[in-house]
Amino acid sequence: MQSDLVSLTPPWLLLGVVGGIVASLVVAGVFLVGGRLFPDDAVPRGPNVDGAGRRRTEIRDYLRTIGEPFVEDHALHGETVAFYLPQRDVALTFDAQAYFRLERAGTYTVLCEHEMPAHGLGRRLPFEVPEFEPATPTRESPVTAAFDYLGVPTTADPAEVKRAYRDRVKDVHPDHGGSQSEFKELQEAYATAREHAEGAAA
Repeated sequence: MQSDLVSLTPPWLLLGVVGGIVASLVVAGVFLVGGRLFPDDAVPRGPNVDGAGRRRTEIRDYLRTIGEPFVEDHALHGETVAFYLPQRDVALTFDAQAYFRLERAGTYTVLCEHEMPAHGLGRRLPFEVPEFEPATPTRESPVTAAFDYLGVPTTADPAEVKRAYRDRVKDVHPDHGGSQSEFKELQEAYATAREHAEGAAA
């Protein structure tokens, strides 16, 4: 039956269909090869506001300024929260899904958006916080900036620095959607932090 259908089809129609498929494959191949040989320039994304490490540093500094004891990366009700205030049973998280699950579990949870300034956290906390003038930002040393960029304390050892670097590579490497400039910045931060990590060979 199928062979009858093919034999009844005019040869020019079969030739056109086969020719169209071949032409489509050739054009797709040209675009694929061209994209690999001549990649587009990375679209500038403006200054790197990534910030997981920077946000953590700001929140850490804020909590220390107001004198509130905290624990970082604390396991709570099956979630890991960025900061936990044990005396208040308050969790701070960057993860919206964790926020809703923790709220349902009865823990007061604050969702910290990445664009929220750290001193704005005080308005969201369920207790009175002391008022203070936010310090004018001072230019931090390149070594401190490198550790902050990786999201590890300046007391981190080489193994911690390497782990943080590997975690960040997944986000900023050009093969994973990052840009060449972000990747270069990460490599520079890693080299500086590795050189100054505690216990690094002198």
